[in-house]
Amino acid sequence: MREAVNAAKASKGEGPYSQAIAANGFVFVSGQGPLDPETDKVVEGTIEEQAVLTLNNVKAILEAAGCKMNDVVKVGVFLADMKDFDRFNAVYRTFFDRPLPARTCVEAGLGDILVEIDAIAAIPENGANV
Repeated sequence: MREAVNAAKASKGEGPYSQAIAANGFVFVSGQGPLDPETDKVVEGTIEEQAVLTLNNVKAILEAAGCKMNDVVKVGVFLADMKDFDRFNAVYRTFFDRPLPARTCVEAGLGDILVEIDAIAAIPENGANV
């Protein structure tokens, strides 16, 4: 069985997708970007500013599912330009404890944003709050 996760404190996005789906003991978070949760508008800024906002959107969705950032087992990172890799990593490290999640990071055509992130988290034994 799969169930949609809806987080009021994260960007809703405009596409035909759920913020996340909880299924079989995992939460699958759709790609999130630097969108303001209140306006759903892109917040322009540096890679650091956009990374913080994007990771906070991921965090809010995970919390709505009863998870924490340290429940994340896999992250997909899409950067508009790999020259931002080190600066992105400096922010990314502040959101996770060791062991860090498995991760993929690629350069992608992202239009007017610098970063997009998706994630998979293991639901804690106390269950999800979806």
